[in-house]
Amino acid sequence: MATIKDVARLAGVSVATVSRVINNSPKASEASRLAVHSAMESLSYHPNANARALAQQTTETVGLVVGDVSDPFFGAMVKAVEQVAYHTD
Repeated sequence: MATIKDVARLAGVSVATVSRVINNSPKASEASRLAVHSAMESLSYHPNANARALAQQTTETVGLVVGDVSDPFFGAMVKAVEQVAYHTD
């Protein structure tokens, strides 16, 4: 499994530059973007969502505990929670 360091090494850029490209920072040059995306593709690199959540100290995940998932009330409630969460930043 490739790491961000592997991508940086293959692309010939710093880890910070790879991070900028992944996060669409305007500070990354077009040449760097091309090199990083090429390296990511050749290494089949995908950012790790768990590592990202740890670094940002947020998961943007909501947990719900319901009594019976087959009960239509709970389905409607889960859908309503999802809609509110989606529109709340």
